[in-house]
Amino acid sequence: MRLLVRHPSFRAVVWFRVAALANRCRMRSIPGLIQRRLLVKYGLEIPPGMDAGGGLYIAHPVGCVLVAEHVGENVTVIAGVTFGTRNDARWPTVGDGVFVGAGARVLGGITIGDGASIGANAVVVHDVEPGATVVGIPARPVVRGS
Repeated sequence: MRLLVRHPSFRAVVWFRVAALANRCRMRSIPGLIQRRLLVKYGLEIPPGMDAGGGLYIAHPVGCVLVAEHVGENVTVIAGVTFGTRNDARWPTVGDGVFVGAGARVLGGITIGDGASIGANAVVVHDVEPGATVVGIPARPVVRGS
């Protein structure tokens, strides 16, 4: 337990949860201060107003920019991942149980289905079906058994 509490990924998510709670309680300055701490100490940019389910795991927070409409439960994000806009002011929606590999980009008002996996360095600009695995630039589904 002691190792878990000291791990940067655990601490970064805890600080995000505290900022989100302060944001919901309309404590004006606290969310911004925590957001700056996350950026400076952990290299993580994540807005306190983002809707994120339980079980969010950011394995290596350095270089991650996570701005999404919604992030489901039990989502795993590795290092250097970006959730963000593309050509419009819409953000992605990420389902439950999604895995996002290192360096992946999920851009625009798209939906990542429950249980999907996104390969390392993939650039996702279209919806991903539930349970699918996508890789490449632009990301395309992996055909199993070929």
